[in-house]
Amino acid sequence: MKKYRGITSLVTPALLVAGCFIASTSVKAAESDDHPKITALLADAKAEAIELKNDSTDMESFTRSSLSWESYAHKIEMIKEHVNNSGKLLSKLQAEESNGSPWQQTAIRRIEPLLKELAANTETTINYLNQNKTKIHFTDFKDYVQMNCEIATNLEELIRDFVNYGEAKQKLERLAEKLEITG
Repeated sequence: MKKYRGITSLVTPALLVAGCFIASTSVKAAESDDHPKITALLADAKAEAIELKNDSTDMESFTRSSLSWESYAHKIEMIKEHVNNSGKLLSKLQAEESNGSPWQQTAIRRIEPLLKELAANTETTINYLNQNKTKIHFTDFKDYVQMNCEIATNLEELIRDFVNYGEAKQKLERLAEKLEITG
């Protein structure tokens, strides 16, 4: 039994070293996959999504007040502008998609349906507001605004998670590189 423990204590560090070597070589192999332009565009998309979420949250809070339709109109125009800016960023991301790493390509493909849904819902909200200025405190309008807020929040979370993943991956690659230099 003691001999077994002695062998295990020698084998375990050897396996850890081998694991670190394998991990560092696999990280090194994946290092050049991330496309810097896509990384920058995703960071821009994240900033736009934060603004979009904040404005959508503000507008959703309007539904619990007695603000006029003009307040909604101003805020929905801001939201529309953020959606359009996000659409332009998505077009740029799609133009670069084939150059990206697998996770970057996945991010681009997952952003598109949420952004399309948000654009469609924003358009519906604008149309409702234009046709029903006196009915902004009705359930239908509140539901459109609530849905916009939820989709904007989901979009922001999705993009933030991908950007955070990319940043963590870069840190891991830098650490692996340091280990390789010192090792």
